[in-house]
Amino acid sequence: MTAVPVFASCVKAIRSNELIRRVSKSDKEFHFQNWFKDRLDALGGHYEVGGRNSYPDFRMVAATDGFELKGLAYPGRDASFDSNSQVPTGFHNGRTIYYVFGRYPKKPDGRSYPVLDLVLCHGDFLNADHEYVHENKSVKGFGSYGDLLIRDRKMYVVPTPFRLAEGVAHQQTLILPAGHSPGKDFVRVGDLCRRETAELIVGYTFDLKTNELRPAKIPNPGAGREHRFSAWRLRGSPSDPVSMRNK
Repeated sequence: MTAVPVFASCVKAIRSNELIRRVSKSDKEFHFQNWFKDRLDALGGHYEVGGRNSYPDFRMVAATDGFELKGLAYPGRDASFDSNSQVPTGFHNGRTIYYVFGRYPKKPDGRSYPVLDLVLCHGDFLNADHEYVHENKSVKGFGSYGDLLIRDRKMYVVPTPFRLAEGVAHQQTLILPAGHSPGKDFVRVGDLCRRETAELIVGYTFDLKTNELRPAKIPNPGAGREHRFSAWRLRGSPSDPVSMRNK
């Protein structure tokens, strides 16, 4: 499980004041990814970097783990994020997927600034469904001449751990499935539980005349099923407790 040493490398870099370095003002996406890449380089392992629309952002070579990065400006939008290419999941294409959320100053006074807080979580904490396959589809024949194409390009808006859990702000927290211990260098600071919803959306229709979007739902056969996780901190970090936030 490479998530443990990767998380420890990130925490040690934050403690050592290793800053994010933005190459230019137009760099609105990759500065946090570059900071994380430096953490992987410090560990000396081999990895592959995904392209702009590929998933996940980093794929380990010697282990079937992947990391998806989400840099969040603070203060700003940090309760949710947009996912254009893939529904969050803890397992994709044979890999265990981890999400890395890092907040940084929204208006820094230069091109170098700190990581304010960090959460590395197993993808199942965001969504435990491993079966859904994301695809963009299209339909032809729209418009007065019948030669326009409507493209169904789905975007998923996903709650972040800063929305889901209390106690992760201004800390560095590792969230793993219950029963997975990161080792003696870590302290458990919370137990978290997510329960499956009563209904599942299995489709939707859009009325082009009324602009109404209607979901199609079915009962969830796993309604009420609990998915349990544990929150951990590296020793030497504050032991403030982590718990699920009330909706």
